[in-house]
Amino acid sequence: MVMADWVEILFTYDDVEAEIVKDLLETEGIEVAVNSMKVTPYPVSIGRMGEIKLLVKKDDLEKAENVIQVMKGGQELDNDS
Repeated sequence: MVMADWVEILFTYDDVEAEIVKDLLETEGIEVAVNSMKVTPYPVSIGRMGEIKLLVKKDDLEKAENVIQVMKGGQELDNDS
């Protein structure tokens, strides 16, 4: 996997939020990579130790943004403009 082909779509410290968004994107056929700095045995999120980033391929960025927008209760972005 070449990371230059991937872009960050979500930055969070919340495991549950990251998992929900990841599952939703994958349900829509979007491949997701998770970059987590969490140290699993320790329930701390101090600075970078708690960061979770979700990445999608550049080609899927617009579709992923639309999915997240709809998930947050907003209107779907207009792709015709």
